[in-house]
Order: sequence, then C-alpha cells, then structure tokens
Amino acid sequence: MPLTRRDLDRIPSYRPGRNPADLARELGLSEAVKLASNEVPYGPLPGVAEAVAEAALGMHRYPDLAAVALREALGKRYAVDPARIAVGCGSVALAEVLAKATAGPGDEVLYAWRSFEAYPILTIGAGATPVQVPNTAGHEHDLDAMAAAITDRTRLVFVCNPNNPTGTAIRRAELERFLDAVPDSVLVVIDEAYREFVTDPGVPDGLDLAAGRPNVVVLRTLSKAWGLAGMRVGWLAAAEPVAETIRKIVTPFSVSLVAQAGALAALDSVGEMQRRVDLVVAERDRVETTVSALGVDVPPTQANFVWLPLGERSVEFAAAGEARGVIVRPFAGDGVRVTIGTPAENDLFLAVAREVLGG
Repeated sequence: MPLTRRDLDRIPSYRPGRNPADLARELGLSEAVKLASNEVPYGPLPGVAEAVAEAALGMHRYPDLAAVALREALGKRYAVDPARIAVGCGSVALAEVLAKATAGPGDEVLYAWRSFEAYPILTIGAGATPVQVPNTAGHEHDLDAMAAAITDRTRLVFVCNPNNPTGTAIRRAELERFLDAVPDSVLVVIDEAYREFVTDPGVPDGLDLAAGRPNVVVLRTLSKAWGLAGMRVGWLAAAEPVAETIRKIVTPFSVSLVAQAGALAALDSVGEMQRRVDLVVAERDRVETTVSALGVDVPPTQANFVWLPLGERSVEFAAAGEARGVIVRPFAGDGVRVTIGTPAENDLFLAVAREVLGG
C-alpha cells in the first residue's frame, strides 16, 4: 500500500533550467550561458542587496506574517487597496493556494495548453482534474474553446497573459468577452508574471479588468522584471473576500524577512527597473527578427523570451545549444523557449541558431 496518493504519480516533474556552472565544467568552458528560466540578467536593483544584508541581521526573528509594509507598498505602486492584496513565495505558490482554495476531487481546473507547466502540477496536487484546451495555430489562447469547455464542475480558470512559454498575448476586447462569458461561480486567474515587458497597447492590464469583477484574480511576481527570482516574492490582487481567504490559508511566514526587505527596496527602483526592461525589449525585438529570418515561424512575443515552434526538432536543437555552452528550454514535441539575456549572451544564442537552423 503506497503511503502517498496514487493520483500524484501522474504529476509531471517541474523542470528548472540547467545549472550553467555544471555545463561549463562538463564542456571545459570558462562559463556557459543560461537562457532557460526567464530571468533578467542585470543583477539586483539598486539598494536591494544592502536591504537584504541589513534585514539578515534580524534573521533570528520571524517576518511580519501579514506583510503589511509590503502590501501597502504594492498597493501604492499599483493603486490597489492593500486589503485586496495577498503575498506569497512567488506567484506560483499563490497559484497553488488558489487551486486548493477553489478545487478538489471531482472539480476541474481549466487552462490553455501549452501554457505554464506548473498548472497541471498544482491542479493534480489539489486533487482536482486538469482540463487542457489546445492553443490556436498561432500559439495563442483559444478563448472561445476555453469558454465552451467550462462545465458545472469547473472551479478555476488560468489565463496566462502573456503566455508562458509562447510569449503570445491576449488583447482587450477578446479577454473582456471571455470574462463576460465565464459564470460568476468560476474564479478566473489572469497570470501576469511578464506584464512589465508588454509593449502592445492593445494588451490590457489585468488590474483594470479585475475592477468590478469579483471572480477575477490577478497574479503578479517580483521574480522577473524586478529581479528577485531568488527571493521568491509574488502577489495577487482580488476581491477582498478572496484575498482574505488566501491570506488565511497561505503557508505562514512563507515570504521571508529578507524577501520582504528586498521587495520593498526593489519597489523603490521603478526607474531602473524600467530601464532594464527597455533593454530586454530592444534585444527581444532583435532576437525575434533574426530567428524569423532563419525561417522559423516565431510568434510575436510580449514577454522576455521568444518561442521557437520547432516541433520534433526541439530537443535536438536544445542539445545542440548545450553542446555549444548555451542553455535553452525545450518542450519535447512542441518548441523551444529562449530567454532574452544580455546582448553578448543573445549573440551566442544567435550564433547557435544560425549554425543549426541556417542550413
């Protein structure tokens, strides 16, 4: 008799980007380039390391359970009542709590596929049934098909905008139409981990759409544009009753003392954050244009990565990159996600792309 739930055997393992130091050692290189985890490559924002070091002197004390200062800073930055905000150990941890708070055995959690690979993991972990709706031929959410797939068992819907790993983004009219079609009894989570990289004015801010819609939650993170991937700080904005419930059931003290301090310092560096985002966006356009010229049908991206729909060649392409010291993220049978790095890192990737795909 197994000691854990039998249904957990079918959960796919989450695959993080490979450690570049390990690859460099294998290949005998001075360093390898990691373009697999959608990190921003420019280091901590000004003041963050100092704030973390100072906070670490109090590590023998518990952090503020309610994260009052952080919620107030987020509320001020995004014009959201702090009572509508909950924070957690990265936005993925909050997504997991949302699944557990809404769904269980016999319930369904709906999302596009391919989308964020954690969705099936956290759905099955909650004991619920994942319902995957295939993306369109353009690698976008098929919102009409998603709306049609909602049943009386559907409790939660994830909409990843921009979508990870394809980078495609949903525009305002179609997203509003979808939200209007979803029953009030179903919670819709707009996952906006990459919102800061959006440059298309037609792509809506989920916080605007959530206003007046009690069944809409917006997920954000400080892991990407704000440079805190290693700190693990995410937040959500929801109707007060939903936010209050999430704050009650999220793992206590899951946003550490140093993480809260780092987040507060990062939020004070809006201008530098935006400067770095602008650098990423400029490089994103260069990489997208260059790879497209090699004959790859790269969909327009609004994130800090590009999607190469290489199908059955995906794993082979990623292996070719690793053999040359460049780590990207393959999704077997579908495509390859390539994070935008520094100009020099992107040059190394593009050299691989020209060598492997150019012929």
